Amino acid sequence: MRTHDDWGTGGFGLAPLARNVGPFVLRAFLETWWRHRGEGEPMLVETHSAFLPLYVGPGGVRFMGEADLTDYHSPLGVGVEKLLAGLVVTLPQGTVLSFDSLPGEAAHSVRLGLEQAGLATSMEQHESTAVVDLPPSHDDYLASLDKKERHEIRRKLRRFETTCGPPRLVGDSSREALAAFAAMHRAASGDKGRFMTGEMETFFADLLCVDGARLDLLVDGAGNALAAGFGFQDEEAYYLYNSAFNPESGRVSPGAVLIDRLLRRAIGEGLLRFDFLKGDEAYKLRLGARPRPLYVVEACT
Repeated sequence: MRTHDDWGTGGFGLAPLARNVGPFVLRAFLETWWRHRGEGEPMLVETHSAFLPLYVGPGGVRFMGEADLTDYHSPLGVGVEKLLAGLVVTLPQGTVLSFDSLPGEAAHSVRLGLEQAGLATSMEQHESTAVVDLPPSHDDYLASLDKKERHEIRRKLRRFETTCGPPRLVGDSSREALAAFAAMHRAASGDKGRFMTGEMETFFADLLCVDGARLDLLVDGAGNALAAGFGFQDEEAYYLYNSAFNPESGRVSPGAVLIDRLLRRAIGEGLLRFDFLKGDEAYKLRLGARPRPLYVVEACT
């Protein structure tokens, strides 16, 4: 076992223990998060076959990436239980270990590793993501929805087209597009309006350099951006990380139209899943998503 702070390690090249976790366990995302949000000391722990991207901070030992900005955590490789048990015996007495945002298969392995080291553990669900399993066509997708929801989607699309012209999804990773996305956030009320600080906008700008990152603007017939989606895409799935819309255009439901266009594109590109990521908003389930439970596993040495 080796514990170090070398971001160049090959451990990030191992397969995540939990499948379908997007960019959130990979070097590019986590190193970007660390530069902007990290505090404490990196603790990258590995053998030739297993890897744990951890850090030691004020709350004890955790996976890299705070829960509010990192939708999935997972160890990488095989033999994770033995690696975690070996790590525990090197930690000072009284060290808190708190591992959040773990899909079930990762949570069970983490818990087993801690228990192999003789620790008492707790494991409970604390969040869920929402995942749509995509059919071959958009028509098939609509047919899978409740009749009322299908009617509502079509009504909103007709109203948008009648008022604003045909909606278009425009991929744009320019500084201007990111500024438009940030401005939509700041125009929102409540917590959403306060989220996009200058520091957070810089974090999102750097995330655009992560492989698979996509910033898409929903534009009307005149080319005006009315909504924006920030996500990541790999060979099998699109992960909707964040979205915003211009509140002044709320009467034409630009957020709903944006989601429809993102889903259409994902289906058209042959993807298997559309992941809304964390959050229990009811609209996700109405749009055909199934909840994917996430767990937090905790222990103390």
